[in-house]
Amino acid sequence: QVQLVESGGGLVQAGGSLSLSCAASGRFFSINAMGWYRHAPGKQRELVAIITRDGNTNCADSVKGRFTISRDNTKNTVYLQMSSLKPEDTAVYYCKGRVRLNIFYEDDYWGQGTQVTVSS
Repeated sequence: QVQLVESGGGLVQAGGSLSLSCAASGRFFSINAMGWYRHAPGKQRELVAIITRDGNTNCADSVKGRFTISRDNTKNTVYLQMSSLKPEDTAVYYCKGRVRLNIFYEDDYWGQGTQVTVSS
């Protein structure tokens, strides 16, 4: 069974910084794209940032210049460094990995989510 477990998050004042990490464990062949999503109350879940296995990244316009996504393939871990946080960044943050289970099959796996709260 594949598990993605997030850590980090918490409460921070506006303008502050937080780091999230998400580690994958279990039996699998490799992990392709990994990403961070967030879900705020009353809003739809949105993509925050994504990174390919080769390290190519893309992120939402709302976080460009403030958030940085990175990964360590040797640790099957993806990171999200968040700075200049705003109250509108408050949400539950989820990581997702496109996991290749074998040479024939891959699937998406999600973490359990971690709360980020930015106070004004």
